Amino acid sequence: GPGAGAGAERCPAAWLPALQLLRRGSKAVTRHWKAMHFQRQKLLAVTEYLPPRPAVPPRCLPRDTSEGLQEDGLARVLRRQVEDTFRSSRMVAVCQYNSMPNEDLVMFQHYLRRHNIHVKFFHNEVVRPVLEQSKYRNLLPLFVCRNILLVSPETRAREMLRVLKGVPQVNLLGACIDDTILSRQGVENFAQLPPLEASQGQTVAALSLPSSQTSSLLQRGPAHLTALLDEHIRRLRDAGDSGGPAEPPPGRSAGNQ
Repeated sequence: GPGAGAGAERCPAAWLPALQLLRRGSKAVTRHWKAMHFQRQKLLAVTEYLPPRPAVPPRCLPRDTSEGLQEDGLARVLRRQVEDTFRSSRMVAVCQYNSMPNEDLVMFQHYLRRHNIHVKFFHNEVVRPVLEQSKYRNLLPLFVCRNILLVSPETRAREMLRVLKGVPQVNLLGACIDDTILSRQGVENFAQLPPLEASQGQTVAALSLPSSQTSSLLQRGPAHLTALLDEHIRRLRDAGDSGGPAEPPPGRSAGNQ
């Protein structure tokens, strides 16, 4: 009757099915990975953003101030050592150094030390600022690679070349001897010069030769006149002892007396 229908509308549970199906498990995958189209790949590759390269390479930029402050003390000490080396040495030779075994390096230093020549290792970053502010600035073109300095308080160019001749790993580039900058050929020419004492003796002899020649020329006339007078006196004495007439002096005949 109507009463039963009204009760069914008021009770929604009467419309539920007796059997309900529940799905358990994962949901269905509706999207699968798909390779990008090659035209889109090329478009993305062409339109990819490339940052511009710096105008100056990073290794050429000045170092950070914090690092410079940390290295300032060591750099100051090394620069002072370079200044002392150039100031106390009459001969400073710049050589290109190639790697060599430690045993050969020790023997090389030993042979040079026998001639009072010492090997100094300085970085170009330390040597170049010192030379730029000194009278040795013309040596700067030689410091372009790994260099070593051969220094000595004496001018031992000949002995240095003799030792370097047996060490091909060390090549002489130039030198400063007695505040004079020389090339390799100049050092070889300097090594062929005689010792300083011999050169001084030759110079003194060359300077005294004109004066000695002038003195001999000035003394030749009086000496010749004295010899002629002595000969004339001797002849007069001989003639007086023999009782004969005196002989005419040289250069005059008997009829002109």
